[in-house]
Amino acid sequence: MKKSVTVTQELSCKKEYDIIVVGGGLAGVAAALTAKKRGKSVLLLEKSTILGGLGTLGLINLFVPMCTGRGKQIIKGLCEEWVRMSAEYCYDTIPDEWKDGEPKEPTLIRYVQRYSPYIFALQLTEQVKNAGVDLLFDCIASQPVMEDGHCIGIVTESKSGREFFAAGMVIDTTGDADVLRRSGMPTVTGQNYFTYTGKAISVESCRKAAESGNIYDAFIGVAGGNASLYGHNQPEDAPRYSGTTVDEVSDYLIRNQVLMLDKIKEQERLSRDIAMLPMMPQFRTTCHIDGDYTLTTDDIYKHFDDSVCAINDFDHRDVLMEVPLRCLTKKGFDNLITAGRSAGGAGYAWDMLRVIPPAIITGQAAAEAAVLALETNVAITDVDIGILQERIASDNIMVHFPDELVPEDRSLPSEAVDIGHI
Repeated sequence: MKKSVTVTQELSCKKEYDIIVVGGGLAGVAAALTAKKRGKSVLLLEKSTILGGLGTLGLINLFVPMCTGRGKQIIKGLCEEWVRMSAEYCYDTIPDEWKDGEPKEPTLIRYVQRYSPYIFALQLTEQVKNAGVDLLFDCIASQPVMEDGHCIGIVTESKSGREFFAAGMVIDTTGDADVLRRSGMPTVTGQNYFTYTGKAISVESCRKAAESGNIYDAFIGVAGGNASLYGHNQPEDAPRYSGTTVDEVSDYLIRNQVLMLDKIKEQERLSRDIAMLPMMPQFRTTCHIDGDYTLTTDDIYKHFDDSVCAINDFDHRDVLMEVPLRCLTKKGFDNLITAGRSAGGAGYAWDMLRVIPPAIITGQAAAEAAVLALETNVAITDVDIGILQERIASDNIMVHFPDELVPEDRSLPSEAVDIGHI
């Protein structure tokens, strides 16, 4: 407590906002735009120089399946808008069956979209600017200032030096629960496999793109470590990384970059080049909230009274889950909420939560909860769930999945049940 008081005494408040969103990944951008649409003053803080997080900087430029795998769309909201937007000025990989929206007939073809990470990042900046959200790039949120479980604002470090911004509500969309951890809120650390992928071009891929007239064909994959989601190809001498210390992050990057270079050295030097490297660690699950509820695979097909969205599994058909508000909050912290990768989940349920489509709609839900808490002058954990769900539904987000979509066979593949994430 003494440290927090000292911080505010040393720094005058540069500006006060209704809502500060920390982290400009897709969950953060969704939260910022949603809060601004509701008429609130919003500051979005991003430590890098482009928006989109893992979806752009991290080169995980894929809207994974947003449907049941039987032709029924589950995830919409800003995710649906951004899927279409991402295909507007670059390559479009939306399957033909989904070009005009949900298919009229059942299909096993899933609704996905691979997009240009950098063009999409520019589109996000345009949206944020046009919405009137205050955006600070190259700005690190170094410390939340806490008073008895209440975050009065965020201390930042940037080219302007050390500054303080006051907030009514704070949304942590760092992906690593950085604000939550530093606020004193309990969190849970995960483990990540040895994976590092970039994009390359080759003489052959460029020839293919020239013949097809589609720049998408120019890119090929290049990797350091290539362990899968389920740990296949994990090297015996590589550790599992939490990604929450500078030593671990540096070791992960150094090992992977040297390994990638070793692979490139084996190829003819004029035949290829690396076109894009990830500008952030490609960790899937670093740290999440130890909130008022933690989703597990036991919660698949379960309805929650305080659900803020329904999501589907990206890797297995028919698997559905609802995300309760309690996965984003913690009693005793009245104006802090999270979304995206740092939502409360364990095992494979965390994997279902962390990918791009759920991150986007949980970002929207977190913003709606923050706005409602401000408007009704209550703690974020005590908002009127009925009103919140009405607002979320008005954002074109499914709050509860229809029971008719639940399959008779509710068993999960063993690889999902046995996945080793905490």
